Amino acid sequence: MSATIEELARRREAARIGGGEKRIAAQHAKGKLTARERLDVLLDEGSFEELDMFVEHNCTDFGMQDQVIPGDGVVTGSGTINGRLVFVFSQDFTVFGGSLSERHAQKICKVMDMALKVGAPVIGLNDSGGARIQEGVASLGGYAEVFQRNVLASGVVPQLSLIMGPCAGGAVYSPAMTDFIFMVKDSSYMFVTGPDVVKTVTNEVVTQEALGGAVTHTTKTSVADVAFEDDIEALLAARDFIDFLPASNRASVPERPTSDAWDRQEDSLDTLIPANANQPYDMHELIRKVVDEGDFFEIQPAHAANIICGFGRIEGRTVGFVANQPTVLAGVLDINSSKKAARFVRFCDAFDIPIVTFVDVPGFLPGTAQEHNGIIKHGAKLLFAYAEATVPKITVITRKAYGGAYDVMASKHLRGDLNYAWPTAEIAVMGAKGAVEIIFRGRTPEEIAERTAEYEARFANPFVAASKGFIDEVIQPHSTRRRIALGLRKLKGKALENPWKKHDNIPL
Repeated sequence: MSATIEELARRREAARIGGGEKRIAAQHAKGKLTARERLDVLLDEGSFEELDMFVEHNCTDFGMQDQVIPGDGVVTGSGTINGRLVFVFSQDFTVFGGSLSERHAQKICKVMDMALKVGAPVIGLNDSGGARIQEGVASLGGYAEVFQRNVLASGVVPQLSLIMGPCAGGAVYSPAMTDFIFMVKDSSYMFVTGPDVVKTVTNEVVTQEALGGAVTHTTKTSVADVAFEDDIEALLAARDFIDFLPASNRASVPERPTSDAWDRQEDSLDTLIPANANQPYDMHELIRKVVDEGDFFEIQPAHAANIICGFGRIEGRTVGFVANQPTVLAGVLDINSSKKAARFVRFCDAFDIPIVTFVDVPGFLPGTAQEHNGIIKHGAKLLFAYAEATVPKITVITRKAYGGAYDVMASKHLRGDLNYAWPTAEIAVMGAKGAVEIIFRGRTPEEIAERTAEYEARFANPFVAASKGFIDEVIQPHSTRRRIALGLRKLKGKALENPWKKHDNIPL
């Protein structure tokens, strides 16, 4: 018996050491943690239970039968984050460069299948050189098996990807189909074809970082959501982030005890809106003064900053926030902001997270670049997402709500449950000057000025919309948190179903 126990200990140690001390040192020299060290940071201490520690590859080509390392380049299992169950896989770059083999893929698929069965989030830590070339099509088949599970899990359990090293070729499509992607600056990258192939095919010279680094993907492409300075920061942020998400689409949002009074009055909000209608203000201030303890986790803060998306809590329960940002492009809706917000709204709806929308939008961004790149189709994504959503929806119009953008931003007409406006709100087809110049074309400047003042007096307020029932109540800014908290209480038992369909056909 003792010999068997010793053999178990020996095999476990062989799996834990991965590619060996030399490769572990090389990983550390790059400023990166090993696969197991990352799980130690991500999960509650002592909670990790590993599966398939002794799995080995089954390749016999190119001398691979003589290179066998238990675990085969990925650590898989389950653990807890702040006491809540999650399933994880962490690719081990010290073993065959973290390359994906048939057995490596089977290990990932096993934890994903289990997560779906029990209803718990899946977190993938990606650090891989791609498909294991020695296995040929078997490794490609392994990728496809993982992709299929990403699709089946979508909208059923939350999926979070942390890119903590290379992620290239076919490997990028698994993270791309997960709900959120975190990256690490200067040590992670994602691209379909690398710099060498790009140079060969298009003659462009580009670095890995510029082609697919964390900054590129969180500012230009929107492939990733947030970029972090190092592995530790990314993993600790993932712990905080998972705390906002429900375990599955059948579980309610998590609750956290809070000492922040639900009816807290925030008098400073009464002076948030500048007297000058063209002067911006920071919508982050409103969000942080409304949520519990000012705790707000923003998604894609560096991309399409003219709209803000993220998670906060009201009375300890998770809420999704969407807000136009007047300090960036006057809060106008464009292609990028429409896509960003639409995806966020659909995630919230899939997981029964209530949505609060703060509106200050002058319209859609004009110009040939926007029109030729499909603002009609992309703007329709946000419209579709809000109209489709059946979760509780509360909207607060703080200042401008003009034109079609008023409709799109969770208006009463898109089944908004509670639609409020501040006294400073202006709800109209367009701004007063533009409207008057169309209605009274050819009049003198004096007449235009007189009619503009008349139009402003008539429409530059929330009361016309309120008189038609499009606004449920005009509220004092300082009472915004209290109104939202009361609204969410009322809507907790909301039941609304869309007509039966296999699935909708969102304008992709």
